[in-house]
Amino acid sequence: MIYHAKTCSLTCAIASEEKHATAHTRRHTAANWLRRASLCALLVVGSAAAAPPGVNAPIPKEPAPLANALVQTTANLEKAIGDWNPKNTAAPESLVLLALYQQRIYRLLTRDSSLATRTLALVPRELQKVSRDLLAAQRELYRLTPPIGVHAIKVARARPAPALLSYYREAQRRFKIPWNVLAAVNFVETKFGKLRSASAAGAQGPMQFMPATWRRYGLGGNVQDAHDAILGAANYLHASGAPQNLRNALHHYNPSSAYVDAVVRYARRVGADRTMFYALYNWQVFVKTPRGDRRVTGPGLP
Repeated sequence: MIYHAKTCSLTCAIASEEKHATAHTRRHTAANWLRRASLCALLVVGSAAAAPPGVNAPIPKEPAPLANALVQTTANLEKAIGDWNPKNTAAPESLVLLALYQQRIYRLLTRDSSLATRTLALVPRELQKVSRDLLAAQRELYRLTPPIGVHAIKVARARPAPALLSYYREAQRRFKIPWNVLAAVNFVETKFGKLRSASAAGAQGPMQFMPATWRRYGLGGNVQDAHDAILGAANYLHASGAPQNLRNALHHYNPSSAYVDAVVRYARRVGADRTMFYALYNWQVFVKTPRGDRRVTGPGLP
């Protein structure tokens, strides 16, 4: 997720090389040069402090401006996360708005694979890799998720991010399950505990346990408590073969290869960059209802 100013320098350097292409290729590379140069110009101009995007800020629908929006939003969000201290307090509104705008960009790209392909071709390589993992995970999970009635939706605040990190670390020490895998499961299941509804199958709590599974692996704790649920999940994954056979253990947790792939993708990104954990922590809950997707947490709601 990290995007530094040096990436802009690299992009501009590539554009400069293209300017000196042979006559045979100059016409072909002119459009690419202009596209990359405009991206650099936007980043330079956008580096000054600017108001965060509003709750319903419009999202560009064409690849070049959308790529610019993704790059700039990601850079601004990274800076906001770095400035957020202490992290056991509520995130500043500007950070929350940036995270929501980033999430809305990715949701748009998830729905339109052609637009995603054309847009990601215009962003720096590292952001391409991160974005492809996020989009693949979101597509896989969306296909698995049945609609839920509005009346059944229950939400609440997540535990503070540092508290959750301490629970993942404790579970890792005790059961050898990587902390980022537990964070990914927590995110996939309930957006770190923001979604409090039981699943359509009856799974409960921030790590979504079926009652019988919780009785066996929950260590006598409270399935609705984040600390107890995370330890219970680590216990269950360990009993199912993790960390030696992590994918098989995750398949026991949810018998779907798409679910396993999504968790592994999120875990890879969270483990590679702690900033990604804090970004996902500030993403909101969108639920699939019979009447379409609906955001049920975050700013601008009654």
